Amino acid sequence: MNSPSVPVDSPPVEPPPVNAPGPGAWEELVTAALLGTDRRTPPGCEPGREAPLALLDAAAMETVRRRAGLRPTRAAQRPEPAPEDGRPALPSAAARRLAMLLADRPGAAGGGRRGTAPDLMELLPQWLATANDRGYAPPPQSLPALLDAARGRTDLRPSALAFAGPRAVWLARLNPDWRFALRATPGGGASLPHLDDTAAVQQLWQEGLFAERVALLSAIRAHEPVAARELLSTTWATERAEDRLMFLDSLRAGLGARDEPFLEQSLADRSRNVRATAAELLSALPGSALAGRMAARAGACVALDHTQPTPTISVEAPHQCDTGMERDGVVPKPPPGRGERSWWFGQLVEATPLSTWPGRLGGRPPGEIVALPVADDWQGELHAAWCRAAVRQRDAEWARALLGSPSAAEAGGPGAVSLAERAKLLGTLGSAERAEWVAGFIATHGLSEAFQLLGVCAVPWAPPLGRAVVDALNIARDAGSYPWSFSGVMGLAERCLDPSEASRLDGLLAVPDEPEDASPGAGGYWAEAFQRLVTTLRLRAAMIKELDSTGPAHPHRAMTYAPAG
Repeated sequence: MNSPSVPVDSPPVEPPPVNAPGPGAWEELVTAALLGTDRRTPPGCEPGREAPLALLDAAAMETVRRRAGLRPTRAAQRPEPAPEDGRPALPSAAARRLAMLLADRPGAAGGGRRGTAPDLMELLPQWLATANDRGYAPPPQSLPALLDAARGRTDLRPSALAFAGPRAVWLARLNPDWRFALRATPGGGASLPHLDDTAAVQQLWQEGLFAERVALLSAIRAHEPVAARELLSTTWATERAEDRLMFLDSLRAGLGARDEPFLEQSLADRSRNVRATAAELLSALPGSALAGRMAARAGACVALDHTQPTPTISVEAPHQCDTGMERDGVVPKPPPGRGERSWWFGQLVEATPLSTWPGRLGGRPPGEIVALPVADDWQGELHAAWCRAAVRQRDAEWARALLGSPSAAEAGGPGAVSLAERAKLLGTLGSAERAEWVAGFIATHGLSEAFQLLGVCAVPWAPPLGRAVVDALNIARDAGSYPWSFSGVMGLAERCLDPSEASRLDGLLAVPDEPEDASPGAGGYWAEAFQRLVTTLRLRAAMIKELDSTGPAHPHRAMTYAPAG
């Protein structure tokens, strides 16, 4: 009998491997483990007492089999080395202090009692400002904690990123939790071409990402304002509205008369936000054509009435907002609760050069103009608009006139309609004059109204201001109330008083005799609050000494940093 023929080209049939897993073996094992071996027999196992062990053995075998079956992948590219930081290293004592500040994690405060221990995280901004002023580089091992701290506090980011230096961007590219460092860095940390390389500049401007283009425009604007504006004009017509707004905002740096033609053209832009920004920038140029048009409109609304026993300012607000006013940045629709005419009038006066008013109102200086009565209850609107104009135009003379005397009985002053307005006006004055004015205000009105004003004063507070704050706190203590209503001012004092004031406060550490009408235990709480203040001031003094212990990178300067607000 002949055997059956087998095709020569047929491949040999191999038997399946022993114990080869069937399709979905892992899922079956997981199901058995979840349901239990009493309800579901593991695949390839006999039911009974040994089933759980058999399940574990099968799972271990399948785990090894699954891992062995993974295909190798190409190794990830190694990151570029961290950039060098050429600044001098921190003194060792200052490095230890930084680690201590970054390790502090205060819990949520309960109630108004704060204890006597300083809040180390609140001292971190001051420490960073001083280290940046001295020009030190951070210890590399402190950078992760520093970036974590800045991640949770947006107010800390500018100084923290300045201190972290170029390595902050390098680290942010490796950890998405720190991507804020990329957003805060012009161009997302991308390197810009040399500004003299015209071809590279043009290529980046035409082809770069939006963040890179903003960084490029800002860099050119800082060195050659005209060249930046000319570069912007080459693509202006094809830019998106939101991009035009951001590019236009970059012209604030180095704003000058030569920018006027470009800004005038932008008043006809199809985007309302772009038109409004262009009008705002033009109104900051007192010699611009827009400022002249606004002055003519506002001048037609304000006149000096000599028929009254005392010269009086009369106001006739506009009755309509025409297309010319809209083109020059006047918003026609008022916010809820505002009348149309007063809304339009305020915008006209705000955009009018303050130099217009002495000639319009009898040659009087700002102080005399502000003192003139205003008819028909228009004083508040007129003075508020002058306040906004003084802030926009950085006019210190008008700011002084509108602030008035700090000891005036009227807490609102002759011109400011709120403490927020007064704080903005104070920002136009020099730091010494600002501190002197706020000290006079506290001496007359106390601390309850002074918190916003203290926030715009340069730190550390000048001696007259520091003495005024401490004296007012002492008066509040003697009144017998609890210190918790002054916790905001006390917190500012901890951060802003000159550390040299600590010795002058030693007399306030004892528990005072409480008057009969005092709140129970108030004296002890005040002593605790002053102990905290003194301890914090001495800690700040130690911080300065540590940062200067090996000789600073720059000549010695006192610890100075931005206003508290």
